[in-house]
Amino acid sequence: MSKKKNNSSIVQVLTQMVLDIFEQNGNTPLNYKQVSAKLNVRDPESREIIFDILKDEAKKSVLKELSPGKFQLLELKTFVEGKVDLTNDGSAFIVTDDEFESDIFIAPRKLRNALNGDRVKVYVYAKSKGKRKEGEIIEILQRAKMEFTGVVKLSERFAFFIPDDRKMMHDIFIPISELNGAKNGIKAVAEITDWPTDAKNPIGRIKHILGAQGENDTEMNAILAEYGFPLSFPAEVEHEAEAISDFISPQEIAKRRDFRNITTFTIDPFDAKDFDDALSFRQLENGNYEVGVHIADVSHYIAPDSALDKEALERATSVYLVDRVIPMLPERLSNGLCSLRPKEDKLCFSAVFELDQNAYIMNEWYGKTIIYSDRRFTYEEVQEVIENKAGDFVNEILTLNALAYKLRERKFKSGAISFEATEIKFKLDDHGKPIGVYVKERKDAHKLIEDFMLLANRKVAEHVSKMGKGKHKYTFVYRTHDSPKPDALANFAQFAARFGYKINTKSDKETARSLNFLMEDVEGKKEQNVLTQLAIRSMAKAIYTTKTSNHYGLAFDHYTHFTSPIRRYPDVMVHRLLFHYLNGGQSANAEHYEKLCSHSSQMEKKAADAERASVKYKQAEYLKDQVGNIFTGIISGVTEWGMYVEIIENKCEGMIRLRDISDDFYTLDEKNYAIIGQRKKKIYQLGDEVRIKVKNVDLTKKQIDFSLVQE
Repeated sequence: MSKKKNNSSIVQVLTQMVLDIFEQNGNTPLNYKQVSAKLNVRDPESREIIFDILKDEAKKSVLKELSPGKFQLLELKTFVEGKVDLTNDGSAFIVTDDEFESDIFIAPRKLRNALNGDRVKVYVYAKSKGKRKEGEIIEILQRAKMEFTGVVKLSERFAFFIPDDRKMMHDIFIPISELNGAKNGIKAVAEITDWPTDAKNPIGRIKHILGAQGENDTEMNAILAEYGFPLSFPAEVEHEAEAISDFISPQEIAKRRDFRNITTFTIDPFDAKDFDDALSFRQLENGNYEVGVHIADVSHYIAPDSALDKEALERATSVYLVDRVIPMLPERLSNGLCSLRPKEDKLCFSAVFELDQNAYIMNEWYGKTIIYSDRRFTYEEVQEVIENKAGDFVNEILTLNALAYKLRERKFKSGAISFEATEIKFKLDDHGKPIGVYVKERKDAHKLIEDFMLLANRKVAEHVSKMGKGKHKYTFVYRTHDSPKPDALANFAQFAARFGYKINTKSDKETARSLNFLMEDVEGKKEQNVLTQLAIRSMAKAIYTTKTSNHYGLAFDHYTHFTSPIRRYPDVMVHRLLFHYLNGGQSANAEHYEKLCSHSSQMEKKAADAERASVKYKQAEYLKDQVGNIFTGIISGVTEWGMYVEIIENKCEGMIRLRDISDDFYTLDEKNYAIIGQRKKKIYQLGDEVRIKVKNVDLTKKQIDFSLVQE
């Protein structure tokens, strides 16, 4: 039997094959000879191993021995695949690909070393407790990640690595030889290298040292590493970027439409370093307006399958943390060659529209251009021009603003939804420490740019969607957004009614209209953020796909992302495909582009999670020195273990744990988004105003704990 123990992984695989035989044969009772025959196993030693497996599985109550040597599965199982969603108590639910209406519960002892997010193969028991389906993991198909950020804990002969990730339940054992120079208490990135079947902890090595805990750069880099974003560009990519010439040849200019003599400017945040869009404007002799939406021609500089292209595809997006941008492209491109800086000739891919006085499109044109930006505006400067009706390019800006208003009005009449989610910004000192929090305002200057970008994105998508018919449609990258599920919308409508807001869900248009009324009505009120966030959560998520579908939130039949190729890889794909089709190219391979779309959607979500994590960290850092202070907040979320509260004054969010509320025993009423006391029936509901005290701040976990100040 020693040979069997040495080959435990082989036995494990064979065990799965043996159990599969019972499944495949309708759980007919079988002996070891029959199982061996069905597995085509003939040698005596292997047949003996199969007999031992049958005995062992009977001891574990997976099989039962009906009569001497005859076995049957105790419970018939079904095989499914899915993703592990780990809970705080170490158990998990498997989110399947729609095979089951509900997720499958996995007890901690049946996880088989699976980690959060892993793709796994699961046996589902036919008989489950109550209505809940239960199962066990029998194979890990794909690890979600093998690298973790955390802290090194050192002893004389070995070290352990304590991961930051709250859903990583296991410390990683680090041999002294694999410390890579890491000292005790340092923050680092560790990689799992092995996890023996019978070992409680995985074995790993220190891959990168991040620095001392609590330092701004250390913590921001830790967030990037945690979500799988690289901290620097490979040398090959940097070299490739540096080797690109900034010379624009006369031959290249001759291939393009020249806009250098037409008034052109950019409008961006005051701290922006890359400018990937510009607007040109002129009035035509017929009284109409020509508006050019000029986008940096990134695809001109990045050759398909080059090192630059592969790196941009892998990253798929720039990441915007509180204090920094991690660009998709090296600085040479993002801030230099491709950035539409003022007083420089720049290559663009443009969407040019002839609009009448009411912002209706008379003509449209798409193609490569060369531009010369006359002025770099900040949003604040343009807002000043709009409000004071004076300043540089005042006539152009006021006319563009009037046209934008008409485009916007028509968009909302068509059923678009206006979500004005609160965007939190921090004032940071020279060391990156937050010294103030404020809410970013969106004014006409922001909306002006947004409306013309939406116009370009929509019309580019429409243009390609009309190429070819039926099966001969041209493959393209679309940005789609499904309508919300009726039950999610009904729950939101029920909750909004508690604040006196009525949501009409009879049709998509009625839903959109009443949601817009709600968004207008709540602006500036204490419940604005809670209701907006809940409304957004009730919506489907927008994704990239080659399948033509509408964009529910914008009420557009076709939509894409064309306007930000410096920071989004899907826009680079859109530029390439559009240029290919404008030049008579055949339809691209849909399967290939669908895979790229799926990857881009996943990376977009990771970037959003990293951005949220950086905000959470800065919120915790901001409140670190305010432990004991009392604030007024709004209940922003409820769970089985506590309620989240957002402080009205600074928008920082923390949790009041139910175990810390001493006047009663509280439980969750999920349907009504409420916490209810079991004896006194006191109710704390989403949106309620409460007084809280900052109880504790854990920077490592980005966690803020509040206690309730009882009235």
